[in-house]
Amino acid sequence: MAQATTTTASPAPAKEPPPKAQAKKGPERPEGSEGAKKTAAAILEVLAGARTTTDAAEALSVSLPRYYQLEARAIAAMVEALEPRRRGRQVSPDHEIEALRKEKARLERECARSQALARTAQRALGLGPPRKPVSDPKGKGGGKKKRVRRPLARGVRAAQALRSAAAEAAPGTPASGNGGAA
Repeated sequence: MAQATTTTASPAPAKEPPPKAQAKKGPERPEGSEGAKKTAAAILEVLAGARTTTDAAEALSVSLPRYYQLEARAIAAMVEALEPRRRGRQVSPDHEIEALRKEKARLERECARSQALARTAQRALGLGPPRKPVSDPKGKGGGKKKRVRRPLARGVRAAQALRSAAAEAAPGTPASGNGGAA
């Protein structure tokens, strides 16, 4: 007789949890020279009571007063490193300088744009550039060269030509800029 095999519904294969990060088995090994690591180990051994200060000084090939200087420096650095840090993103001086340079460039562009708009508005109104106040009454320049005057815009020259032509055409009437209204 053939036996009937019964199949039981096996539960759906469970998803395996992602592998957990293995816990570190001891302190992280800091970067530094071999001499610095050897000095730190000797100081920690003295602080833990595993070695005397004299033994540590001999192992490091330094005098006892020098050992105490190194120990004081190490403790001060440890206390400083354990100070609570400020929360959030820290702004480094390099990033701050770069941000200030970008803002300076943006402000220079904005200033140049504003000056160009002011010149355009002056030309559109037929005004000349504003006169600078004379700071030196004797006329001696303060070391600056006199700026060469740029030629007038075509529109300003055309307006002057029309005014002079209107003045010549009507010698008995004063030339006024009221648009020919009499």
